[in-house]
Order: sequence, then C-alpha cells, then structure tokens
Amino acid sequence: MRAGNGSGDDQARRFRDAALPHLDDVYTLARYLLRDGANADDAVQECHLRALRYFDTYHGPAMKPWLFAILRNICRGGFSRRSGAPLEMDGETVEHQGATPLWQEAQASPETEVLRQRDTEAIRRLVADLPAPFREAIVLREINDLSYREIADVIGAPVGTVMSRLARARSMLRKAWIAEEGLPT
Repeated sequence: MRAGNGSGDDQARRFRDAALPHLDDVYTLARYLLRDGANADDAVQECHLRALRYFDTYHGPAMKPWLFAILRNICRGGFSRRSGAPLEMDGETVEHQGATPLWQEAQASPETEVLRQRDTEAIRRLVADLPAPFREAIVLREINDLSYREIADVIGAPVGTVMSRLARARSMLRKAWIAEEGLPT
C-alpha cells in the first residue's frame, strides 16, 4: 500500500473494481492472439499496467473494449515477435431470460460429458486454426460477447468489416466442422 494523501489508493481501488472483472476475458483474447500461455500472461500483465497508468484519462462507459484495445496494441508490438507466431491483425447480444439456472439443469451422463469435451476441444482447435483477423473477430464476439461496434472500436475497423470478418469466420468454422465430423456438405 502506498503512503500519501490517499488519492492514489482510491484510483487503484477504482481501477481494480473496473478492470479485474474482465481479467479472464483479456487473458482469453491474449491466448488466442499470441497462441502461447506464457506470452499471454505477460501481455495481460502489461495491458493492466498500461491501463492503470492511463486510468485517469479513461472516461468511457465500457471498460472491456478499452482493455481489449490496449491488449491488441501490446500484442501487435513485441509479444507477437517474441511468440514466434505471425500476428496478422489487419488484413446483437441474446438475453437468456428464460434459461434454466445451472444448478437446476439435469446432470449429463459420462458419455455425454466425454462427447462435450471432445467437441469443445475440436472447436477450440478450429478457432485457433482460423487466420488471425477472423480468429480475433470470433473471439471478441462469441467468447467475449462484444457488440459489433465495440469490436470495431477495438480493432480500429469499420463495423462493416467486423460483420464481414464474422460472417467469413463462421463460414470457415462451419466448413471445418463439417469436414472434421465427416458430414455431407
């Protein structure tokens, strides 16, 4: 804890309250962008340090897109070179109002759990195999639940480009899934 007049402590507390709820989402995006856990850890740490440093200039309502934009800039920098993986970044929320709470859902059989685990691993692999601009768009939309406008702000592209990337990414995933499962086209 820092000594002083307390305003720095208040800023750190406000930052912690605003930013830490998004830590897992920031890490997930970093992991998909960098494809390396250690580099993702470092990028997330650097992202939060930069965000804290410039927190007094932040005036937006949505913290998550701001953190994603900072992370994206960090990943474009030294982390993509360190990870050895090429990072080519530039080339509506459904409400579940009637959903059954998790604790009331029927328990799946062991066979169903094995199949769900296999499908989850396959989907993660298929998303990881997407070209970088499409992988980034899918992760921001489907995993982090950002709106098209928020994604456009994060990647610095028009909303139309976001929509196009998402449509192409979904098409690529659909084709890869069909090929993987051996389903007829």
